[in-house]
Amino acid sequence: MGALRRAGSGATLALAFLTVLPVRPRGDAAALRAAAAWFPAVGAVIGAIAGGVWIAAEPTLGAAVAGVLATIALIVVTGALHQDGLADCADGLGVRGDRERRLAVMRDPSIGAFGAIALVAWVLLLATALGALPHADAVRTLVLSAALGRWGAVVHGTLAAPARAEGLGAAFSVGPAAGALATASVVAAALALGPVSGLAALGAGGLAALAGTAWTRRALGGRTGDTLGATVAIVELTACLVLVGFARH
Repeated sequence: MGALRRAGSGATLALAFLTVLPVRPRGDAAALRAAAAWFPAVGAVIGAIAGGVWIAAEPTLGAAVAGVLATIALIVVTGALHQDGLADCADGLGVRGDRERRLAVMRDPSIGAFGAIALVAWVLLLATALGALPHADAVRTLVLSAALGRWGAVVHGTLAAPARAEGLGAAFSVGPAAGALATASVVAAALALGPVSGLAALGAGGLAALAGTAWTRRALGGRTGDTLGATVAIVELTACLVLVGFARH
């Protein structure tokens, strides 16, 4: 019973942290160490919601509008958590200065030119890609890309030390067991939803997570809450583009 209770607490906390769904989490930010194992599963739920929106809209409004609506659903159900991190990291990337200067810019609640460009590019790329999907591939593409995006945060949290002693970046430390379970779940999902395209998306998403982590370590000295969010957004988009490419050929 104790193991089941801990598993339930981790799943609930991951769902509350990654979405705006009305769930009551058990635990605090420090408990995210165990909750990280559930990140891909929660991502799959998010992708399924967006996939449902795509399927509902496409017969009447067409694939292009369905892609836009599915993108909006992804943003709304997560409270724009990852897009906020993407914009802040883009502003940090564009600023001239040392690590402290970049971190200060990323903490500024206003969005600069680089952040705005990054958000527009992300939305346009994702919505356009989703609009090009064949009907039969919409749900699996959204489910797998959203799961891989949240797995990207687990990879990032494993490989990058905190940039600050406080904040979400410091609280989100991924334990070995949680990291292994998260990875096993996305490998299983990739194999189940299409061995070739799924593994290609997994590989591309992993490379995107590694590249983002390398930049984070060099430019910022480690992870922050913003870099975790940006990693989710970038890996999710990367995986989606790969899956759309396979679906159209």
